[in-house]
Formats: sequence, structure tokens, C-alpha cells
Amino acid sequence: MSAITQNKNGLKVLIAGSIIQLFLGILYVWSVFVNPVSAFFNWDPVGVKLTSSFMLCFFVVGILAGGKMLAKINAGKIVLAGGLLLSAGMFASAFLTPSTARLLYFTYGVLGGFGVGTAYNAIISCAQKWFPQNRGFATGISVSTFGFSTVIFAPLTETLLVQYGLRNTFFILAAGFFIVVLALFRFIRLPDESAQTNAASAALLEKRQFNITETIKTREFYYLTLALMFATATFFILNPSFKTFAAERGLDDSVGTIIVMITGVASALGRLGTPLLSDRIGCEKAALTITFVTAVCALLLCFVQGALFMAAIAAIAFCYGGYSGIYPVLTADYFGLKNVGSNYGAVMIGFAISALTFPMIMALITDVTIKFLVLASMAGAALILLILLMLSKKKGTA
Repeated sequence: MSAITQNKNGLKVLIAGSIIQLFLGILYVWSVFVNPVSAFFNWDPVGVKLTSSFMLCFFVVGILAGGKMLAKINAGKIVLAGGLLLSAGMFASAFLTPSTARLLYFTYGVLGGFGVGTAYNAIISCAQKWFPQNRGFATGISVSTFGFSTVIFAPLTETLLVQYGLRNTFFILAAGFFIVVLALFRFIRLPDESAQTNAASAALLEKRQFNITETIKTREFYYLTLALMFATATFFILNPSFKTFAAERGLDDSVGTIIVMITGVASALGRLGTPLLSDRIGCEKAALTITFVTAVCALLLCFVQGALFMAAIAAIAFCYGGYSGIYPVLTADYFGLKNVGSNYGAVMIGFAISALTFPMIMALITDVTIKFLVLASMAGAALILLILLMLSKKKGTA
């Protein structure tokens, strides 16, 4: 860890980026908004929940755009632009009326999601490049605060909604994000070409550095992208409906809020723990492990109740956080560190497809048991794809 503490400039970037990530993680708190938004706009909860899918989809579009911009624009300016878009989306949401409620798909979903994605990618890319020999550590710290956001913002948002109502809650959150990003964006930057961190990454850069056009022509890209698409499906189905599923299992509304907070802690731990685990057992084995756990827990959700239900939800959230922590590292390992921002954005297309399409498809399945059996099968498909990825790597290096 001495190499980490000696990298003082890198630590400044990592700390500032992690604080910003904490605020960007509002992406995952939409389940707290569902009932108040439904009541305020007299809108079917099913339609309200789709806002989360739009936000997650355009989160990926923002990641892809942010990765492309990183080669031409200062990283801090990208973070500033992303944060301002999120703040603007929140601010605009406060002015909607029941007749214009579906514009939430654009204000909160498109603008907010795109803004979060652009800033998120710039922060992670900078973290990896400042700590090339400790990418698991840097990526884990950077994305764990993003996941931990739920622990803070779920109860805070509920309190604001009760005390000040929906409109004022949007105003307060928009102002908070604006102030934080404006204060910290200037600390986010890539290391200079002559910096010692670049010398430390020389071995990594000796490997072939794929640009995005070359990346999407490889079979490994499709194994990674499709594996991410299937593996994340279980969380996307659960995320906007934690309180609903809790009520169906006989748990009261307050327990539903606690579950939202537990998933935030679990997701944060997964984002930190999985990359660190990958430093010990390898990226592919770490990814296989959390995908297997997702499949098992999806099966358990068919019948478990009470504490076991909460434990299964927490495990799925841990694994979901793990995907966010491990896939940037996998992308850098397979396609190089130089263009990791744009290449990771391309891999995250699988994430976007999963977030946008699977909730709508799974809504057609009314039987809960069948729904979770299908989700377990999707996680199984992700396992097969990861095994094919490992075999492809061995074949390519034989």
C-alpha cells in the first residue's frame, strides 16, 4: 500500500472522484420515488418504475460518450458537464405536472442518466490511470462510493419527501449536486505523460492497446458484453420494486426502506470487494463467482421469506456491485489500459440493453416463481459466456 500512499496527486483525484460518485449514485434511489411520484402525478406505478430503466440505459450512453470525449476534453470538464446535466434534469423534473408527468423519462431518465454516465466514466478512467498497478483498489474505491450512495440518499430522500414534498425534494437535490460538482470537478484529471504513474504502467501498455473499433470486432467483446447483459438482469428487475416485493412477502413498508439501504451497503461492498478479490484469484474467476451466486439467489427468491429473503436480496446487490467493479478491470485486461474509457463504454451496451428491455419483458410474466426461474437461467447463460471468454483467452495464447 506504500505505493498508493506515495501517489499523493492520484489520491487527491481518487478522493474527489469518490465524493462526486457518492452524489452520482442517486441513480439507484428511484425505488424511493416510485410511490410519491405515482401519487403526485396520478400515474400507474408500473409506468413510474420505467423511469429507472431509461436512466440506466442513458447512463450507459453517457459512459460511452464520456469515454470518447476523454481523449479530447479535460476530464474535469467532462465531470462538470455530467454533474450539471444531472442537476438540470432534477431541476426540470420539479416543474412537471400530471399532464406532463411522462417527461420524467426525459428529465430524470435521459438527462440525469446521461449526465451520471459521462461523469462516472471519466472518474473511473482517471482512477485506473493514476493507479495502474493497483487498478482493483482504485476501481473498487471509485465505484463503491457510487453504490454506497443508496445508504445515504434513500433515507434522506424519504425524509425530504415527507417534510417538503416532491417538487421541493427535486429542487433541494438539484442544488446539492450542483454545489458538490462545482466545488470538486477541478480535481479530476488524468496523469501527465511524464508522470511516474505512467512509467509504472509501461508493462501494461506494452500489450496491444485496442481502440473501440478493434474491440468490437473481437469475440471477447461479445462474450463480455452479453455476460454483463444477462448477469445484471436480476438486479434490474428487483431494483425499482424492493418495497413491492417486500410487501408481497409480508414485510411492512419500513422494512422495505431498510432493504433499499441494505442493498446500498451490499452493492458498495461488492464494488470494493470484487476487484480486490480479482487481484488475488484473477478477474475471470471473480466474475464467475459472483455470477454463480446471482443464479443461486435468483432461485432462492422463488420461495424464501423473511430474513432469508432479505439475505438473498443483499447477496444479489453485492454481486451487482461486483459487476460494476470487475468489468472495468476485465475490459482493461482484455483490450488495454490506454482506451479503457471508450472500450468500457462499449461493453456497457450490454448493461443498457438489460436495463431497458428486461424489465419490460419480465413485466409480462405475472407468476413470481417463473419470473425468478427465468432470471436464474439468464445468470446461468452469463456463466457459460464467461467460461467461453476464458477458453477463448487460453486458445488465443496457446
